[in-house]
Amino acid sequence: MDLGRPPEARFLGSEVVLTSQEITEQDIQNVVERIGGFGDDNRAGIESTLHRFSAMRNRGGRIVGLTCRVGRAVYGTIQIIEDLVRSGKSILLLGRPGVGKTTMLREIARVLADDVRKRVIIVDTSNEVAGDGDIPHPAIGHARRMQVVTPARQHAVMIEAVENHMPEVIIIDEMGTEQEASAARTIAERGVQLIATAHGNTLNNLILNPTLSDLIGGIQTVTLGDDEARRRRSQKSVQERKSPPTFDVVVEIQNWDKVAVHDDVTKVVDAILRGMPLSPEIRWSDEEGRVNKSRESQPKAIAIEEAYEAEESPQTPLGITRVLPFGVSKGRVAQIVQTTRMPIQLVDNLERADIILTTKQFFRKMPKMLKTAEETGKSIFVLRRNTLPQIRDFLWSVSREKGWEDPVDKAVRETEVAAKQVRDGQEAVSLAPQVAYIRRLQHQIAQELSLSSISVGIDPNRRVTLSDS
Repeated sequence: MDLGRPPEARFLGSEVVLTSQEITEQDIQNVVERIGGFGDDNRAGIESTLHRFSAMRNRGGRIVGLTCRVGRAVYGTIQIIEDLVRSGKSILLLGRPGVGKTTMLREIARVLADDVRKRVIIVDTSNEVAGDGDIPHPAIGHARRMQVVTPARQHAVMIEAVENHMPEVIIIDEMGTEQEASAARTIAERGVQLIATAHGNTLNNLILNPTLSDLIGGIQTVTLGDDEARRRRSQKSVQERKSPPTFDVVVEIQNWDKVAVHDDVTKVVDAILRGMPLSPEIRWSDEEGRVNKSRESQPKAIAIEEAYEAEESPQTPLGITRVLPFGVSKGRVAQIVQTTRMPIQLVDNLERADIILTTKQFFRKMPKMLKTAEETGKSIFVLRRNTLPQIRDFLWSVSREKGWEDPVDKAVRETEVAAKQVRDGQEAVSLAPQVAYIRRLQHQIAQELSLSSISVGIDPNRRVTLSDS
């Protein structure tokens, strides 16, 4: 509801105008009088419900807009990760707004308190998890709830819960400050299972967030000695994990029935920082309620030194571009090349390189190697930053000039052609073998086109077959 505009109902994929009449001050006041009081976070609720109202104010503090988020207790929503919840490991849930993080958190509290019979305490900052009022909503079962006077005190209430009420599990919604990250570490060190949500869609978001990166161990820059940098074939300044992660498991909620699970945060974060990210375990529920699991096939975990020895040869095949990374993560380049099969060969010698790939920071300093490359007429490409997206975009542009095609684009086009063949009367069409994440994409395309699809065979030759029934 916004003053002077028609009210709208907003869903995940659409919006509906409820009436053509514009909202007046009286309309807003009628709503405000029928709900609880607003806290410092401009949130209020309705007693004995899970609904949340958020206010938008003008400069004078008067409410000129309201957002009501409908809260629901949905039982069975954690089936997809229930084994992790019952394991006793600390779990961090990530996902975009509206994807169901709080709903899942509420069900976790009920399962651990009622089914597992653990002492569970919810630190409920905006009364979103257990509802408004002094009596918690039945959706949390026998879990106890500690309300927070103001969001600024959430971290203090987290510590108070551990010190005063002997919990075995603490549940927290929307961790977003450095103090809360520090309090979470304290709780985990005391042996209490911690289940929380945080801002950010993926684990990579947390690594890049200086405020919350402590939740997954914290990131620090380390200066290597000359010998170690040469051995790693990296810059002298590298990023490493600072300490053990607060959370054992990170779950990225992609939609209501699909998640990506990083089940060993220590190992995953270290791999990302070395430029060799590990694929998460993908879990999803099918129409019959069964939980399915798959993990995208990983490129062979070989050292960067071995990758160079394996990829370099006295004679380079035609159509291959030889790239010398300088000041750019060699691990990231190798990972992209291996997973996409781009016509790129990594070299470690200026004479053999067709292209030198560096960053703006190194190019400005113009070290001896880059000067030599410029003097000998070598092509130098400069990235603004040493990030995975910029490296990938550069490699894609170079590879496409050689006729390389993105495997995802190629698989989509093949699926669309096969779908047309089935619609034209062919009984079934088998597609080329693909890795798991591309097969899932092909199944989704088939579903959108109202066709049947199954995966057959064993990796690496597992493939999707389309049919009309």
